[in-house]
Amino acid sequence: MLVVVFLVAVTAPFMVDRLRAWVAVPSVVVEILLGILVGPQVLDLVSDTDVIAVLADLGLAFLMFLAGYEIEFARVRGDPLRRAGWGWTASLVIGLAVGLMVAGGTTGLVIGLALTTTALGMIVPIVRDSGAAATPFGDRVLAVGTVGEFGPIIAIAFVLSGERPRHTIAVLALFAALALAGAWLARQPRHPRLGRVVTTTLGTSAQVAVRLCVLVVITMFALAEWLGLDPVLGAFTAGILVHLSLESSDPVETEIVHGRLEGIGYGFLIPIFFVVSGVRLDVESLASDVWALATVPLFLVLFLVVRGIPTFLLHRGVLALRDNVALAALAATALPLVVIITTVGVDTGVLEPERAAALAAAGILSVLVFPICAARFRGHTPSPTQAEQA
Repeated sequence: MLVVVFLVAVTAPFMVDRLRAWVAVPSVVVEILLGILVGPQVLDLVSDTDVIAVLADLGLAFLMFLAGYEIEFARVRGDPLRRAGWGWTASLVIGLAVGLMVAGGTTGLVIGLALTTTALGMIVPIVRDSGAAATPFGDRVLAVGTVGEFGPIIAIAFVLSGERPRHTIAVLALFAALALAGAWLARQPRHPRLGRVVTTTLGTSAQVAVRLCVLVVITMFALAEWLGLDPVLGAFTAGILVHLSLESSDPVETEIVHGRLEGIGYGFLIPIFFVVSGVRLDVESLASDVWALATVPLFLVLFLVVRGIPTFLLHRGVLALRDNVALAALAATALPLVVIITTVGVDTGVLEPERAAALAAAGILSVLVFPICAARFRGHTPSPTQAEQA
């Protein structure tokens, strides 16, 4: 079965390339769709075994790790981060209100949170490849994506904390203290022996720098899980810590290590996560429930209402109108965290499989539609390969 998962991961980019003449399709969308095809509800070639589940969890960890690594605080601090924060706060209020109207109770809160997410790891490569990364527009995209990724991760901890919000606050405070300690250590000059070993093993089989980075990812992932938090918070924080550490290193060394980490993530583990997400998607329940199927376009519109409109309003007068509309469309692009939040909701019994599938389907459509709309507003036609990394 693992062979089939890897076969799907390899096949997806070729399908994306074939579709390029008609539509720009991110590779992750094809991976999820092929995962549905080979899963138990269609061809039944792959099931969620223990080995596949572990690899998928590692893929999720690396997805969030690389999303955290993309954050450059020097670019987003100040006005970009402040406006992004207020925009996400407005999205949170609107999203929770909409979720409670749709479902009510904890189910409504989970739905509302899923509507407030932004796919940082997907929109940053698109903006970077379009040549807009080092521009005011690129800085705003990074800020909006950072808050739209980090905010829901924190909020989901409170939604699923039940009657123990004080315990959750205490645990988050402890995790934050440990993360700050890690950030301080990451900024310190390297011990000469460590620096020598890291440098001399860059071109050998030892690869100490890469091993240390992977150790940080797994440690933070496990630490968050041990504290009762969502493990993705740990992986996301690990990305920030590794970025801070490599930022003060030799630029050539940093580029080499970053490239190899992306190779492990995008070339190996992350595609497994998305393929397995498709395997786990309960399409049968969605197809058999007319109401749930009808909510797919509704959720797509709600992504734009909950995330896009507040982002647009908060950045009026800061960006040109075309850039502002494009920023709103990118802010509404949401897939990875939607999959994560809905999976957690299903696993904890607060979200029905058909609603989870509807939200995931809307997330897939958002990745297909909104980045293309954003590119057209800015007068740039993206290649589908620009979004393949996420």
